[in-house]
Amino acid sequence: MTGSHLLISFALLSLGMALTPGPNMVYLISRTICQGRKAGLISLAGVAVGFLFYLLCAAFGITALLFAVPYAYDALRFGGAIYLLYLAWQALKPGGRSPFELRELPMHSGRKLFLMGLFTNLLNPKIALLYVALLPQFIDPNGADILAQSLRLGMIQVAISITVNGLVTLVASSITGFLANRPRWLLIQRWLMGTVLAGMAVRIALQARK
Repeated sequence: MTGSHLLISFALLSLGMALTPGPNMVYLISRTICQGRKAGLISLAGVAVGFLFYLLCAAFGITALLFAVPYAYDALRFGGAIYLLYLAWQALKPGGRSPFELRELPMHSGRKLFLMGLFTNLLNPKIALLYVALLPQFIDPNGADILAQSLRLGMIQVAISITVNGLVTLVASSITGFLANRPRWLLIQRWLMGTVLAGMAVRIALQARK
């Protein structure tokens, strides 16, 4: 494929992945509903920095080194799984509440929101796998500088992911109005969310190194 075709193919693949719900999207929706649209957007900024971190690591070959060291990868993998299990327990525990449910919460500072978004992304080993396994497939070894190609592809993925998650964050608050007077729907949603998060945690924990 030519350079332009590679970029288009990569952009379409990135769009499909961004539209698939994952830990980042779950966190951004819940934070927006709990504390408002501004808090969701600040959290989104942290998620964006996490993407940029992985992009730079992949482009300069640091991420490849991470996967060459089993204990480093395992620490990242199990850290992400434990974090998702914690979120699942918050949804499923007796007296737990849906992230879409209206409630009063302590207002986190912008700094804490940003860091929570950042670590939600960094503790997802699938993002590291994406850059290690996906980026090389769209790099033309006979084309321009490999580093420049990696950075360009990575920025496309970051731009698409942030756009999709930003739109989700902006419309998340409208879900609250629909669920506010429907307690049964809130209960179903809470159990569904907790089950999905627990499933993600188990899948990540059992993910074999590539």
